[in-house]
Amino acid sequence: MDILIEKSRRLLTARDQGVIFLRVPVRLGFGADDGPKLREGDGRTPEGNYVISSRNPASRFFRSLGLSYPNPRDALRGLQAGLIDESAYRRIVSSPNRPAWDTPLGGFVMIHGTPPARRGDWTHGCIALENEAMAMLFRRARLGDTVRILP
Repeated sequence: MDILIEKSRRLLTARDQGVIFLRVPVRLGFGADDGPKLREGDGRTPEGNYVISSRNPASRFFRSLGLSYPNPRDALRGLQAGLIDESAYRRIVSSPNRPAWDTPLGGFVMIHGTPPARRGDWTHGCIALENEAMAMLFRRARLGDTVRILP
């Protein structure tokens, strides 16, 4: 399965063996229009290629799929910008499918459900969709499935 998230369109499209089985609107981080996620607390949603690195059937936000943010590309950008040191960089790139989520770049970026009455972009960098759609996605998603997030 592969998932495409188009930030500018606020749209998630999921395909299984090339066939679209889900196309739904999403809510993003409160700073999503400011570009890709750079650091913890910026409210931005990442951009790039990731994989599903965790599954939580009892998430505080209904169900959740953890993403492999920060990836090696994010880590290199953070190292070059002085946001992380060499040690943090090595921890991230040494396990790209389950990177360190406790660096200044942030982590715990998820695709998850939405509490009732939430409107607009409200997450801290995650991708939120309605719970019914999240249930459908969660049933089919597996660890290692690809997630591409476009601007």
